[in-house]
Amino acid sequence: MVAFDEMRPDGADVREPYRRYEGWLSAQDAARLTEKMTDAERVFRRTGITFNVYGDNEAAERLIPFDIVPRIIAGREWRRLTQGIEQRVMALNAFLDDIYHRQEILRAGRIPRELIAGNEAFLPEMIGMKPPGGVYTHIIGVDIVRTGEDEFFVLEDNARTPSGVSYMLENRETMMQLFPELFQSVKVRPVENYPQLLRQSLGRVRPNGCTKETPRVAVLTPGIYNSAYFEHAFLADQMGVELVEGSDLRVIDGCVAMRTTEGYKEIDVLYRRVDDDFLDPLTFRSDSALGIAGIMDVYRAGNITIANAPGTGIADDKAIYSYMPEIIEFYTGRRAILGNIPTWRCSEDDSLKYVLEHLHELVVKEVHGSGGYGMLVGPAASKKERETFAAKLKARPGNYIAQPTLSLSTCPILTEAGLSPRHVDLRPFVLVSDKVQIVPGGLTRVALKQGSLVVNSSQGGGTKDTWVLDD
Repeated sequence: MVAFDEMRPDGADVREPYRRYEGWLSAQDAARLTEKMTDAERVFRRTGITFNVYGDNEAAERLIPFDIVPRIIAGREWRRLTQGIEQRVMALNAFLDDIYHRQEILRAGRIPRELIAGNEAFLPEMIGMKPPGGVYTHIIGVDIVRTGEDEFFVLEDNARTPSGVSYMLENRETMMQLFPELFQSVKVRPVENYPQLLRQSLGRVRPNGCTKETPRVAVLTPGIYNSAYFEHAFLADQMGVELVEGSDLRVIDGCVAMRTTEGYKEIDVLYRRVDDDFLDPLTFRSDSALGIAGIMDVYRAGNITIANAPGTGIADDKAIYSYMPEIIEFYTGRRAILGNIPTWRCSEDDSLKYVLEHLHELVVKEVHGSGGYGMLVGPAASKKERETFAAKLKARPGNYIAQPTLSLSTCPILTEAGLSPRHVDLRPFVLVSDKVQIVPGGLTRVALKQGSLVVNSSQGGGTKDTWVLDD
């Protein structure tokens, strides 16, 4: 199956979005471009743009591989994507509100009740709880793949604590440093105002009782050993808010307060990058040292906003994903603008049988998996790997879903031999408050290994700057 190349679909003619860039690129000296790649790596190393790799004893931290050839999206393409993304995130928020209240979608039989009741991502503690502003998913990352000129599909929704936005911002800043002349000749929509938009968006979902003109916002991090710690610190710095750990916070007089040199100061909005289980040792895991004892009581009393809301993980569960077309239609009354990838739920006997018989041609994922861990890419796996995975499937079928192996679109990267196509996906970032805001572009992840479909940085992938043309 030949993949759609976003720059040269037929290997010859350059697509319209890339024409200005290709004109500039063809005039460049190959040695200069190679030098710029080295400069980019130096910038990333100096800035400290790294990520942690769990279970890697050789290198706890790695540089994010960065390619200097941008991925370019036409303005008309982006408009269609934003319409589909906005429809999707509004449906996700309505779904969460319904699931934790009237559960009408279950009563209507559109989703099996057992898929919710037996799901570890569903928090009974959130039943009847209405977050400030009625917003559950304040920050969402929607992973999108492309298979043709006008064929876009949502690969998955990231409604818990989506990461990667710092790399999107640093990619753009690095490109503007390296090639300022490019941004004078090509009209690219800006992404650098994301931290300000995030700060404003979080401020608009302040608790009802907050009377401050400017709500106090803080970013809660698990600490320096978390894989996305760089991003936590980066965003707090860019927003001009405090970066805190659980040990910096305590509940005082029914509010969450942070320790400062002037005593404890009340926090109104907490952008948490800590998983639900570790958020409150009095409500969830009693052995957690990462959260704040009693924060859920403060939350239930309406004295703090937690972004994203606890319990949002049920919305990006990969088994729930398979019902997204029904979810969108149920809450919006319209068909989904962006399609889903066909999905087999291994918890169902017929689906499990099909998946086991077709492992060599499917991608199998854990329903709560992320980062490319715990998955099988059937066509790239050995017979022994497939047999081992089949045993896992039989032991815990409800823990997995399977999807066909898509021919993801490609974009060129710069190699020692020149430009060479590699598979990519896209994670646009969405902010939800009293309105929906979508940053023009997002994080393009690229599989640096030729022929590989795995784009996750933890699995050897890299990133690109994503240009949305202002046309």
